[in-house]
Amino acid sequence: MKRVFLVIATLAAGAVVSSPALADLQLATAKNCMACHAVATKLVGPSYKDVAAKYAGQKDAVDKLAGKIVKGGSGVWGPVPMPANAQVNDAEAKKLAAWVMTQK
Repeated sequence: MKRVFLVIATLAAGAVVSSPALADLQLATAKNCMACHAVATKLVGPSYKDVAAKYAGQKDAVDKLAGKIVKGGSGVWGPVPMPANAQVNDAEAKKLAAWVMTQK
C-alpha cells in the first residue's frame, strides 16, 4: 500500500513540476528574477502582473521584454535601473518574457 501511495505521489509531483506556469516560475527563481520581482506585488521592480498590463496588446512585447531581461534597462518603471542578466540566454529570456505576459 505504501508503495502504491509513493508511486502516485511521485507521479502527481512530476505533473505539477512539469506544468508550464510553474516551470517558468522556477526558471525566474533560478535566474534570480524573484529577488527584485514578484508575480502580484511590487518589490524593487514592478510586479509581473503590472508588466503584463503595461505591455498588453503590443505585438512585440515578448521581444521587448526579452531584450530588457538580457540587457537591462532604466527609466520605464522609475529611477531604479534593471541590471543586465548575463546568466540568462536569449531563449530563456524569451521564455521568461512570454510567461510574464501571461500574468493577469
